[in-house]
Amino acid sequence: MKTLVVAEKPSVARDIARVLGCRSKGEGFISGDSYIITWAIGHLVALCEPDEIDEAYKKWRVETLPILPERIPTKVIAKTKSQFAAIKSLMRDKQVSRIICATDSGREGELIFRFIYQKAGCTKPVDRLWISSMTDAAIRQGFENLVPSKEYDALYVSALCRAQADWIVGMNATRAFSLKYGAVLSIGRVQTPTLRLIVDRDLEIRDFRPEDYYEIRADFGDYQGLWQNPQSGDARIKDLNAAQQVKAETSGKTGRVVECETKLKKIPPPRLFDLTTLQREANRAMGISASKTLELAQALYERHKLITYPRTDSRFLPRDMIPKVKSTLAGLGEPYAQFAARLLPDPPVTGRVYDDKKVSDHHAIVPTGQKSGNLSPQEQKLYDMIVRRLICSHYPDYEYNSTVILTSVGSHVFKTTGQTPVKPGWRELYPDSADKSENLPNLKTGDERNVCDVDIKKCVTKPPSPHNDATLLGAMESAGKNIEDEALRDSMKDSGLGTPATRASIIDRLIAVGYIERKGKTLVATEKGIKLISVAPVEMTSAETTGKWERALGTMAKERDPANLEKRAALFMQSICRYSAFLVEFASKSSPDVAFEREQPARNGSARRPGGVVSLKRPCPVCGAGEVTSNQKAFGCSRWKEGCKFTVWKNALEKHGLPKLTVNDMKKLLDGKIISCDKGTIAFVNGKVVLNGKAAAKPDISRDRQK
Repeated sequence: MKTLVVAEKPSVARDIARVLGCRSKGEGFISGDSYIITWAIGHLVALCEPDEIDEAYKKWRVETLPILPERIPTKVIAKTKSQFAAIKSLMRDKQVSRIICATDSGREGELIFRFIYQKAGCTKPVDRLWISSMTDAAIRQGFENLVPSKEYDALYVSALCRAQADWIVGMNATRAFSLKYGAVLSIGRVQTPTLRLIVDRDLEIRDFRPEDYYEIRADFGDYQGLWQNPQSGDARIKDLNAAQQVKAETSGKTGRVVECETKLKKIPPPRLFDLTTLQREANRAMGISASKTLELAQALYERHKLITYPRTDSRFLPRDMIPKVKSTLAGLGEPYAQFAARLLPDPPVTGRVYDDKKVSDHHAIVPTGQKSGNLSPQEQKLYDMIVRRLICSHYPDYEYNSTVILTSVGSHVFKTTGQTPVKPGWRELYPDSADKSENLPNLKTGDERNVCDVDIKKCVTKPPSPHNDATLLGAMESAGKNIEDEALRDSMKDSGLGTPATRASIIDRLIAVGYIERKGKTLVATEKGIKLISVAPVEMTSAETTGKWERALGTMAKERDPANLEKRAALFMQSICRYSAFLVEFASKSSPDVAFEREQPARNGSARRPGGVVSLKRPCPVCGAGEVTSNQKAFGCSRWKEGCKFTVWKNALEKHGLPKLTVNDMKKLLDGKIISCDKGTIAFVNGKVVLNGKAAAKPDISRDRQK
């Protein structure tokens, strides 16, 4: 008799097969004396589409909403049905007496296996392989410590509820709002609140009105001080005349030190990485997206076996990993060995690193101790970040002296601050981040200095910065709250938007459906995304509401009592059904009138391309025979296949600080109307878009815009 091992990916299956001594290759499997290793290719089984449940749902109609089936059946995905057939045959093989689930050790991996197992009609006993790294030693240890699959029933139920909730909310809300507005409006339980985070930030920037203010700096010879506003407590003064009066009252006068205090301050080392903090840090340091960071981390985990499981939400290690950390530190080569040597033979054990209560399904991301091989430059940089974080987390605090000096000149007070490093501590590993020493004179209360000069500097208030991957991931992690404090942000994790493993894909999904786009390193909402948030009820866009559901799913995954688990799952799904019914009713009765560009849905609910091309019902200004059309990126001519190359790009005015041209904008311009904006006037003259009478965007005849 043999044991069948089901991995999630072929590469993982090959590693397991090598460790177990399986070398005979078959169609979709590798076999040995005692084991047969097979693999999924991601999801092989998925939830059915509505029309696969009931033919009445094939056509999108308001009358069939809400769609709330008692159960959502599953189907074999056509693209990978041959691999499913191979696994099903192996599961039913009489030579196979038991199954080992070796899919990724997380919620999604559990769902992938259970769907396959159930669809195959298998009833054979199942054990679970649960490992946090892909080294040979970790795989062997995992097989020595297999756990009955029922121990992960709660994780599966949580994963199933999450998938079904996303299906029910997505199907109902997408159909209801798409039917209302005649456009394909993809709506999701997590993606729509995430979109709102970006839209809110963009609107805040758009509505921002800069204000002038002034700062007054006094030069006392061997140090300088910034004037303090007695009303606001900061250094700003809005009235120039008042600033000039301060200058007149202090120039050439004598200043007296009324307070001089120096305190020793400490900054503890940063905690270890979970996936979200790794993605945020990589975005800041390397300028790469969240999905790219996950791709690199997966390669370091699976292919190179240099780091532990990356899709984790924990920033701590269990205490039983202390010996492993010691051996990892001892085996590091340069440039890390010189730093690791200071921690050996006994690295300090602190609650900031080791805490069994704060380790979830997987511990923090750390290096495995394997020797690094041939890494790409980006893989090397990410690996370097992870190694340095493990070392520095065991280092002492960074210590510095913080000095505050208050100098009075008549009735006015000037503040001087400075920092002087005392002990570099963990910042030795990051020499570029160390604060520069500020040389301040050795002052004491009562010392006097002549005011050598007083300078007034004009400043302007700045709008908040647009979101990037790092800031958006932080906002998703803390349910929309802008929290920089490490400990407080950690406490919000259970109520964030999505999970560490799904947040990158949510951002990618918003880009794919045309709600947001990348501009350099920033993420900004499109006109379509802004409109969607304007018509959606607050219940749909609330990060906190969705965050509460994520907390409920997290609690469900930890439930050990089967009766309580069943009850939690039932209550959660009931709330999802009520919510979906509310969204359908809101879309049909309460949503505001807003015009979207009309699109026809494809079978999967996305807009057809290029079938989504819309005619503006205006003649082409170049050839005169065709009509002006609009696609996702540009306006052009319906006779482009016949050779007309008229094109006006929708982002043509962005270099002037203006938003994209909309269909309504272009209709007005083609009709000879003038559009007023905060930059002046926009018109369409002789086939050209002109801003204040000057050509801003002429028709592009150099590229085939439709392909």
